[in-house]
Amino acid sequence: MKRIQLFEFEDFNWFPTNIRSYMTNLIVQLQRKLGIGEVLANLIAEILKDKNISQIVDVGSGSGGVMPDVIKMIHEVHGLSGIKLLMTDLYPNPEMVKKYKTQNDESISYHDISVDATNIATAPTGLKTMVNSFHHMPPKEARNILVSAQENRQPLLIYEMGENNIPLLIWWLLLPISLIVVIIMVLFMTPSVKPLTWQQIVFTYLIPIIPVCFAWDGQASLPRMYTFKDLDVLLDGLGTSNYIWKKGRAKKSNGKKQGTYLMGVPV
Repeated sequence: MKRIQLFEFEDFNWFPTNIRSYMTNLIVQLQRKLGIGEVLANLIAEILKDKNISQIVDVGSGSGGVMPDVIKMIHEVHGLSGIKLLMTDLYPNPEMVKKYKTQNDESISYHDISVDATNIATAPTGLKTMVNSFHHMPPKEARNILVSAQENRQPLLIYEMGENNIPLLIWWLLLPISLIVVIIMVLFMTPSVKPLTWQQIVFTYLIPIIPVCFAWDGQASLPRMYTFKDLDVLLDGLGTSNYIWKKGRAKKSNGKKQGTYLMGVPV
């Protein structure tokens, strides 16, 4: 495989939950600027209509990510007003569970029970989505996710906003410059984060933990992503007459490519 198993700060249990959440806020801002919500809404709406599915079960939601934006687009742009979003995680975020229990929007909720992505059978019924999280899984766990989805005949959509298309040597050579560029980008992006807390300001400008960790995690995620050839290795022996797999580059409505996807659906 071209993919390599680097670490990301957010992978570690000891990494502070609040810093992780502040980094997620930045990721959401970046995804909005890149139009990731539109890309996902187009992909998901197609599956929902084709398979007559009424609920999206996001796996590995963390502190929410871009999926709340996606469900709104599915309602408003694609006319699927009855679709619900249930966010889940192996370690449910208590703040997010509380937030979505107290809000007025009944179409979005956060599951307070642990859901293991490697065992799709434990997840509630619906289209399973993994957004920018599949690259965190080592090959054995990644393979288990695909096998579990097929064996349980559960529809699954895996999406990554980036792509592992740079030779590893060039990635290493450009890494110092890339880290500096991303750190500077974080400094400019932070004022547009909503909600913007004093803690996020402090750990961005006075004690720059967030920019450094965000820059490393963003750059380290690229060589961790599975290429199409890597996915072929993971899919070896899978795919039957009653469950099919499809992979490709995701597109915006204007035809511009943005990220890659792997889709598994029962026939």
